[in-house]
Amino acid sequence: MNDTSTKGCFVCRKHRGLEETLGGAIYQNDLIFISHAQLWGEEIDHYLGHLFIEPKRHVPRLSSLSEEEAGMIGVFTSQVADALEQTEGVEHVYSFVIGDHVPHVHVHIIGRYPGAPREFWGPPGR
Repeated sequence: MNDTSTKGCFVCRKHRGLEETLGGAIYQNDLIFISHAQLWGEEIDHYLGHLFIEPKRHVPRLSSLSEEEAGMIGVFTSQVADALEQTEGVEHVYSFVIGDHVPHVHVHIIGRYPGAPREFWGPPGR
């Protein structure tokens, strides 16, 4: 990883242990980093089951992923979705990428819990 081009990238800093990661890394290898979603701004808690899958290399756009990174992100997106279904009982898993706030690909994985109203994806009582 090039420190000059990634010094200001929050995601790269997180991968190097320079930013706090709630619960630490769930999984990481040479290519990807999986973690719980970060708290932003004035948030004091976060949605249970909101996870990030990120390439370790600084990659600002989906189109810049290597074939190996893209494949690994796809495989782990499926595995994380299965884990949420099996362990948390979510009935549907959403995945998406928003690259406006942080110029580093981070795939959001969010499960919808049974009985959740359309305007609230969180589990009742949590």
